[in-house]
Amino acid sequence: MGKLILNTFSASKLNEKLILLIIFTLITVSWYYMVFMMSMNMAPISHWSTLDILLLFIMWSIMMAGMMLPSALPVILLVEKINQNRKIRKAKYSHTLYFVLGYLLSWTLYSFIITLVQYGLHYLSILSPMMISAQKWFTCLLLFSAGVYQWLPIKQRCLKLCRSPLSFIITQWQEGTLNSIKIGFKHGQYCIGCCWVLMALLFVAGVMDLKWILALTVIVLIEKLAPYGAVFSKILGIGLILSCVFILVRFHYS
Repeated sequence: MGKLILNTFSASKLNEKLILLIIFTLITVSWYYMVFMMSMNMAPISHWSTLDILLLFIMWSIMMAGMMLPSALPVILLVEKINQNRKIRKAKYSHTLYFVLGYLLSWTLYSFIITLVQYGLHYLSILSPMMISAQKWFTCLLLFSAGVYQWLPIKQRCLKLCRSPLSFIITQWQEGTLNSIKIGFKHGQYCIGCCWVLMALLFVAGVMDLKWILALTVIVLIEKLAPYGAVFSKILGIGLILSCVFILVRFHYS
């Protein structure tokens, strides 16, 4: 009996390490693309073709995977632990990677929407060919909106569910592969509700600016995983609003 428990425990640890290896591989490949390939695939353009829009969508999808998967690791490991406990009890379970697939599908949907938004902004000349805000009013609108959003109940509710996902996983848990994907997709929606405006700030800093991509990744990690992440999110909101005011004052007196 003891040997069986030990073997089960060893198998559980092995599966967890495999999940970590797969997630870290996805993160590494995503960041490799952003560092070494993104600028080559998305050169500044004035007139967009269908291929350009497709490449932009792929860029956003890879970028969101690289930025969001690090902060999603705790909930992914939580789902893996639940699955392993169910496996030990010989209950039905679905592989954790189906949950990851659902999570990534939610951010892929976001990538599709923001690709269309970016195309519209480019068409209206609100964004430059360098994929950065070309209008002061748009920059200020994004900063102010993002700052206010940090304080809204919907932001704080989504952040709370991202920081403490156990109750969500337990209440949403259903058997079957498709349901596992649905749970991952729904959790991804809460993450989008938490972070979508922050990701849109790339229009201010530059969609392909690696410094700001890294900065936003760290911000999301702090919000979701640090001890005082919820407080940090509100302080960040104040900082974003002050940045908007600073730009307006500077523009007024220039």
